[in-house]
Order: sequence, then C-alpha cells, then structure tokens
Amino acid sequence: MKNIVLFASGSGSNVENIVRYFQDNSKVNISAVLSNKKDAKVLDRCNNLKINALYFNRNAFYATECVLDILRAFNPDLIVLAGFLWKIPENLIAAFPDKIVNIHPALLPKYGGKGMYGNNVHEAVRANNETETGITIHYVNENYDEGAVIRQVKTSVSTDDTPESIARKVHELEYEYFPKVIAQLLEVE
Repeated sequence: MKNIVLFASGSGSNVENIVRYFQDNSKVNISAVLSNKKDAKVLDRCNNLKINALYFNRNAFYATECVLDILRAFNPDLIVLAGFLWKIPENLIAAFPDKIVNIHPALLPKYGGKGMYGNNVHEAVRANNETETGITIHYVNENYDEGAVIRQVKTSVSTDDTPESIARKVHELEYEYFPKVIAQLLEVE
C-alpha cells in the first residue's frame, strides 16, 4: 500500500480529483490532507470525502518540527502539493528527498516563483501574448518552482482567450494529468 499526503491552501478541486482518481485503487491510501488555512474549502471537501484533514499554522510549519512529526507518523510514499502556496521548509525537503511534488499552472521556468500562482499566472500569460501555456509537474526543492521537471503538458492560447478561459484550459490539464503522474511515480498504474 502506497501512502499519499496532500497539502492544499484553497478550494481543493485538485485534492478532490486526486482522491476520486484513487478511491477504488487498493494499492493507494490518501492518508491525510494538510492545510495552512483554517477556513480553506478543501477542509470541507475532505469532510465530505471522509478524508483525514488537518490545519496547521505558520509556527507549526516553519518554527517547529510539528508538521514534520505529523508527516513521519503518516510515513508517506509521496507528498503532493495540490494548490499549496507556502514555500516548503528545508527540514521537510531533507526528510523526504524526491518525495515531494508540486503542480504549477504554467510551463516552467516561465511564470514561476513567489507570487506566481492561480490567476496571477494566467493574467501574465495573457499580458505577454503567449501562444501556449500548460502545466508543469515537478519535484520540490528549496526554491519556488525550481525543482526537477517530471512532466509538462501544453495547451494553446489564442488571442481571444481571457485569463479565465486560460485558467479553464489549464485546470482541465491538471485534472487529467496530475493523478496519472502521481500513479506513475508510485508505480501503481
């Protein structure tokens, strides 16, 4: 049995998609979802999906080993950042080398780094008249969006696209490819 721990900060649509993708797979267990926002919609989704969910604050994440201890208790084979906005501290990266993955809503290295998430990315893609965008699934290192790329998937951007329509295209790619890549990494396809 492979254990996954998910981290999320927002609505949790990617979390729900991943949970549903693996719900009938006897080789995968979603151990828990951890969130840094006590009012994040992902916590409600987890309640409805009957998935363990925990909230932690900045002190527990950066100033103590509280979150590290929680992760060690779950013994994850993979830690998946699914819309998680804080930078991962070095003690977690050191404890789980090549076991933390993230999805970014652009083709890195373009539109990565601090502050580049969600609509900020799609607005920048539109403002720069890009003809394509997509998703990047990558390992997490000590810098925002600079870990080794696992997979990129592209979609076209037309002159008629708005940041909202770009977001819809990117979300479709996230929902289709993120769970598949997780399954490949866990070797449970």
